[in-house]
Amino acid sequence: MSDLLPSLEKLRLRHSSKWRRYNSDVLPMHVAEMNYEIAPSIKALLTEFIQNSDIGYLGPVPEVAESFVGFAQRRWGWTPDPAQIRISTDVGVSAIALLQTLGTPGQRVLINSPVYSSFYSWIQDSNLVVDDVPLVADDDTWHLDLAGIEAAFAEGVSFYLMCSPHNPMGAVFSAADLEVIADLALKYGVTVISDEIHAPLTYADQTFTPWLAVSEAARKTGVVITAASKSFNLAGLKASIIVTQDQDMFKRVSQVTPALHWRSGILGAFGMAEAFANCESWLDQAVEANRISRDYLLEKIAKKLPGVQTWMPRGGYLAWLDVTALNIGHNPALKIVEEKKVAFVPGVDHGPEYTQYVRINFAASKADIDASVDALASYLNA
Repeated sequence: MSDLLPSLEKLRLRHSSKWRRYNSDVLPMHVAEMNYEIAPSIKALLTEFIQNSDIGYLGPVPEVAESFVGFAQRRWGWTPDPAQIRISTDVGVSAIALLQTLGTPGQRVLINSPVYSSFYSWIQDSNLVVDDVPLVADDDTWHLDLAGIEAAFAEGVSFYLMCSPHNPMGAVFSAADLEVIADLALKYGVTVISDEIHAPLTYADQTFTPWLAVSEAARKTGVVITAASKSFNLAGLKASIIVTQDQDMFKRVSQVTPALHWRSGILGAFGMAEAFANCESWLDQAVEANRISRDYLLEKIAKKLPGVQTWMPRGGYLAWLDVTALNIGHNPALKIVEEKKVAFVPGVDHGPEYTQYVRINFAASKADIDASVDALASYLNA
């Protein structure tokens, strides 16, 4: 892990939103990017492009589809059709383009809160309407409400914007549950847009099932949007992919403007190809570092934060905490950053009813995790 993780002093020299949104006295544990060094071969590739002044408009990049197919085969036993993989700017741009192109203003889009905050703005920007079937919590994780999803489909939902694996829960949905949803989507004519950007970060003891590998019904109803950005720390390079695996769905998705390709970055596209083709050993190291940090965080919460409930992430580097027992106030994350100088994501960003929750990014050092837990613990018996 030490090879991956720079010092906090070095991290504070970075220019991304994570390190510039707040003053330098705030510890940023909010934005979903890892504190790790990027893979050496990606660094080398980007350096070579810059040295050669090779930063023009993005042309054909067959390497992206080829590398993703190989990655999906090795990682998940899934063989996508390279002819049905197209480059897009990022998953948010892809989601909006798909919803705007395939949808009609006023149609309903199903989500499962608590969910990635941008899902709400993507739907709003597309002039569509949010329809929420929240996840159902137990002591271990939060689950899909299959009965609620079917009811929403039957009542006229047109799209299902799925976060798989789930942000902020780190939940990895079972193939059996996904198969049920695929059958329901086919029955009720629902188009599924599966955001799988966190999929490569699934832990080694878990099984991630890509939507398009679930069943024929899933391929007929769905499209995957994904990228190397979250898993390989390349968000600022702006490149992603849209994937289908059914000719009729491919024709529908082909209506989306080809400008998505030209709005993507050449460094991002070739960086993504390099990540999927040659950086799995780095990815394995990052996933294991995340698992170690996850276990450390959960251990610290159990010891220092009695009454605070959290759940076991199956992948990624995000944890979801119910801090009701700390009695911090209406918006705990806002008060914590003001008073304790540690930034978490407010629960209400993931759904308006989650006022007593916070999301923490644990792809960080043990010292940063300690500081985060200590900030929360300071409210005990306050």
